Amino acid sequence: MSATGALNILVLCTGNSARSILGEALIARKGAGRVCAYSAGSQPKGVPHPGALRLLAREGYDVAAFRSKSWDEFAVPGAPRIDIAITVCGNAAGETCPLFIGAPVRAHWGLPDPADVAGDAAAVDAAFAETYRLLDMRLRAMLALPLETMSAAERRAALNSIGAMEGAA
Repeated sequence: MSATGALNILVLCTGNSARSILGEALIARKGAGRVCAYSAGSQPKGVPHPGALRLLAREGYDVAAFRSKSWDEFAVPGAPRIDIAITVCGNAAGETCPLFIGAPVRAHWGLPDPADVAGDAAAVDAAFAETYRLLDMRLRAMLALPLETMSAAERRAALNSIGAMEGAA
């Protein structure tokens, strides 16, 4: 847990440019005070996807704070202790994660990558909106749980069940 007693949640994806950025944003907004949100990738793109930034701006987020970063940042001394690590893409779920400080509970919430959608800006924006909706649904289910009092095994089972909700990839 963080110094404030909040659970630290790290959302992981390979590129840390789309799904994980959206997850970080939603968790930070909806879980404020109860959870702290972070995101990272195994092979970060270096910048968030423009479609993710457009959606977040439309939703009223300050997009200047979002950046694409390596999950290695969370495995060094002084990094936040991670309580829960959620993978949102199949590639990251199958990779060997670094040893995060805190030995987090791992769960998988696989979703199709909106960055893979070809087409005009409207098609891309629609894909990002759908991913945001699906992540929001999962987050609401997660925040309805008594996370603070659950055992690691209970958290893992509950979070993986949430990952199997509508739209799971």
